[in-house]
Amino acid sequence: MLELEQLQTTIEPYKAKLIEMGNSLDIDRLREKIEDLEHLSMNNAFWEDIEKAQKVLQELKNYKDLVEKYDRLCIDYEDILVLIEMSNEEEDLELAQEAKVSAKAFEEAYNIMRVATLLDGQYDKNNAILELHPGAGGTEACDWVSMLLRMYTRWAEKRGYKVDVLDYLDGEEAGVKSVTLQITGENAYGYLKSEKGIHRLVRISPFDSSGRRHTSFASCDVMPQITDEIELEIRTEDLKIDTYRSTGAGGQHVNTTDSAVRITHIPTGIIVQCQNERSQIQNREKAMQMLRAKLYEKQLEERQETLDGIRGEKKDIAWGSQIRSYVFHPYNLVKDHRTLEETGNTGAVMDGDIDRFMNAYLGWINKRD
Repeated sequence: MLELEQLQTTIEPYKAKLIEMGNSLDIDRLREKIEDLEHLSMNNAFWEDIEKAQKVLQELKNYKDLVEKYDRLCIDYEDILVLIEMSNEEEDLELAQEAKVSAKAFEEAYNIMRVATLLDGQYDKNNAILELHPGAGGTEACDWVSMLLRMYTRWAEKRGYKVDVLDYLDGEEAGVKSVTLQITGENAYGYLKSEKGIHRLVRISPFDSSGRRHTSFASCDVMPQITDEIELEIRTEDLKIDTYRSTGAGGQHVNTTDSAVRITHIPTGIIVQCQNERSQIQNREKAMQMLRAKLYEKQLEERQETLDGIRGEKKDIAWGSQIRSYVFHPYNLVKDHRTLEETGNTGAVMDGDIDRFMNAYLGWINKRD
């Protein structure tokens, strides 16, 4: 069958791609690491340090998951070739259809894993802290923040990530004035780092009785959740800690006690706040995690600016500084201005279908580096 010949021509090059991926991942070395860690976990003294043991087991699980996914791809590749051969020999249309479906699933799984191999940054595997703030556009911009909040929440939920609202402030008339999320899951930061920057919306405003077109802006800031292992000195005397009553949507603890915490790092002027947790102690702990992330990010940026010999220029949340545009009128288009990736399916994007932009960014940044 001609269709099967074309399918075989499409699939066969993946053999070389799988070999290249295996070399890139250093699969043989990973198998040795798995064996070593399994042997270590059987040692009688392994559980004497529970925290260390848990980290080792998590590392072992990550290695096993990676190797199993790679092995699954190799097996699926061979199975598809067998299906193609059998359907050709027997002229079986059902087998031919099964081969087509399997080939499509294989290509999707391969592309997902290929992109995951690009997540090799120091903190790519960490959880992410994501902040959204409105820019130019007033009420329109606050509504735009609420739309982005829904988009990122939907994206995270589809991936099986946990989403916690650490801080939330309603807009004066509509939408959201600011929101901070913690997104928990493997590679959360690695994927979401592509979203850092200014996002621009063009649409007919639902708040304008004249039905005019409006342009709104919102900023998205993304940081990895930094563990205590990172050496970062934060002096108690450099902190101003305020408590207040929670104001956002939440459970029964909201508006009952001064449980919300705001921390100001005096030397840098960085302010973080958390009101989601039930107790002041928990909110303070979360706020300190956010502060560590912001201070570490600032430290990295200053180092890079020193290496470049220039000072970074902070961009306004307004025209000309956007990384991505979302146009709902007079046509439908979402376009990333760094990678030039685009789609006309704005509805799907706003429903959390943003993997194409993340994948394009990871490929783009990898080539650029």
